[in-house]
Amino acid sequence: MTYRRGIDGGPWDETDSDAPSEDLDSGRAINFGALRLQVPQGVEVQVQADQTSGRITQLTLRDGESGMQLQPYASRKSGGMWPEVIDSLKSSINASGGLVETAQGEFGTEVVAQIQSSGQSGSLQPARFVGVDGPRWFLRAVFMGKAARDSQAAIRLTEIFSSAFVVRGGSAMAPGAPLVMNLPPNTATDQASPVSSPNLNPFVRGPEITETR
Repeated sequence: MTYRRGIDGGPWDETDSDAPSEDLDSGRAINFGALRLQVPQGVEVQVQADQTSGRITQLTLRDGESGMQLQPYASRKSGGMWPEVIDSLKSSINASGGLVETAQGEFGTEVVAQIQSSGQSGSLQPARFVGVDGPRWFLRAVFMGKAARDSQAAIRLTEIFSSAFVVRGGSAMAPGAPLVMNLPPNTATDQASPVSSPNLNPFVRGPEITETR
């Protein structure tokens, strides 16, 4: 059965009338501009951002030994970019010496991979890619650590992904261009060392593993 965004669940568009309320009993609502998230208590939010502009270059959420990177992109009016992204990811991962296959998950076809870790010759780290197409946008999640292999370890991060709101805006953008995420007011970038995480943009570069410190 094909997952139907906005019918079977989120991620949601800002115009979705059937979307659930963001005001939940537990957790905190965080507005990153193009992306609004409801983050449960105990889940850490880590960002890398330009200190001058406040624009976020990487957004990672941690839940114990699991991590998830999120990035919204502009898409075509006709949508349907995820199959193309899957092909791009498979080519990039294979070319860089990793291992990759596709599998069926909660949101449809996923990319399950072992990716070369930069600075650690021959070391492979697990990553699982999930994508959902919305109206003129596309939201990609990369699950890392335990969440890349264990669905139980990924439960809370998956809930964040499925409850996300994407604010596309009306400006013209090239398909595949990242939507701008900004730091919420009075927020500092987190410089703690997160789970080793893939810094992956399937539209412009091949995959690699990076660590923030």
